[in-house]
This record gives sequence, structure tokens and C-alpha cells, in this order.
Amino acid sequence: MIAVISPAKTLDFASSAITKKFTLPDELEKSEIIIKKLKSFSVKKLSDLMALSLPLSTLNVERYQEWSKDFSAENAKQAILAFKGDVYIGLAAETFTEKDLTFSQEHMLILSGLHGYLRPLDLIQPYRLEMGTSISVGRAKNLYGYWSETVTNYINQSIANHQEETLINLASEEYFKVVDKKKLTCKLIDVEFKEKKGSSYQTVGFFAKKARGYMSNFIVKNKLENTKDLKQFDTAGYAFNKSLSTENKWLFTRELTEKV
Repeated sequence: MIAVISPAKTLDFASSAITKKFTLPDELEKSEIIIKKLKSFSVKKLSDLMALSLPLSTLNVERYQEWSKDFSAENAKQAILAFKGDVYIGLAAETFTEKDLTFSQEHMLILSGLHGYLRPLDLIQPYRLEMGTSISVGRAKNLYGYWSETVTNYINQSIANHQEETLINLASEEYFKVVDKKKLTCKLIDVEFKEKKGSSYQTVGFFAKKARGYMSNFIVKNKLENTKDLKQFDTAGYAFNKSLSTENKWLFTRELTEKV
């Protein structure tokens, strides 16, 4: 069983890593091709392309210029510890033990516009590049076309070594579109989180993102190998809703107790 999550726009390269263990991304050569194109962009062009403020665009232009495929613990940080968005608040990777990190390395993947996919301990340098960014690379019209085969093939190869060949989708729609569902050789389960308000259920983006992190944490902390155990997830009041779930789409719900 492998769970996939999205990366985050917010990064933390200031705090120290909780582990010295690291691996290198598999596709640095392909990442470098993207970086070479981004290095040619002006602040204004990048701002228009990514809808960024000029200060943020300036920061990322500088990041692209400084990026080098010579990754080390001195100029990069483990992906699971470097990303700091809503999903990663729920994930709380800073609380992981060495055993947790080792398990996550085999049972989690982070999808990435720059790297295609990242294992949790893969080093990354600061960057911002969303998968949905409208940029052509080589013959590929966009990043989905550039990464789809690479990402899908890696998932198929990796999951073949698992006790249960099931992919748990905890990524956003924008990122999971890079996975070619038709070419997956494993079972796929899409997981959704909804809040009950009155007699209806609704998806609240902020809560759903945190819940994806909570579930990722639940998988790692409990060393889950089988999807049946995932139905026991109950963090932050969520519970598996059997009546609203299907074989391939699992819904976890809770009463809406926080302000939207």
C-alpha cells in the first residue's frame, strides 16, 4: 500500500532536519531540463505565468538561478520536512521517529511539478512550481505530459513489492491528474473528507487538506500495510462513512464543529 500526497507552497529551510538520513530524487536530469527553462524567465514573466506578486516572483527567480542538481545535506533538505503547508500540519513529520521515516520512505510519495515524484527522504532545494503551471517542456505541452509516464511507471514498479497493491490517493486533483489511471496496475482508492452541516456534507478545503495529513500520519505511525486497517482512522473526529463510500472512493466524515 502506498499513499500519495501533494507538495506545499510554503517551505521551511530554516529549522534543522530531525534526521541525517536522506536520498536523492530519481529524476534530477529531467528536473534540470525544467530549471533551465525557468532560469530564462524574467520576474515579470514568472509573475504572469504563476500569478505571483512581484516579491514572490523575484524570490523564485533567485531560487531557479541558485538551483543545482548537486544536492547535499548542506544545500537541500528532506522533502517531508521541507514542505510546510496545511497537509504537512496534519502530517506532523517533525514528530516522526527514525522507524517512522523509514516506513514513510516505502509507503508514501509526494507528487511534484519539478521532480515528478519524491520519496519523503529525497532532498529538495527551495522551489515553487505547481503541477498545473502552463509551461511546455521539450515536446510535452505541459507538466502533466512531461511527468505522467515517469510517475505512473514508478508507482507500478514500487507497489509491486508491497503486501497489498493498492494506491491511496490523498493528493489534490491538480496533482493526481499526473497519474495515468488507465495504466495503473494496482487498485486505486480515492479518499475524501467532508464536514456535516445540518443534513448535508460539504468539502471544506482547509479542513480536507489537514485531514489528508492526519491520515498520512495515521498510516505511518501505525505502520499500515492493508487498506482494511485504514477504515479505523478516527483523527480529529473523522470516521469512515460506509453508506456514502464505494469500493474505490472512501468518504470520511465528521460533524462540522469549527468555523468555515
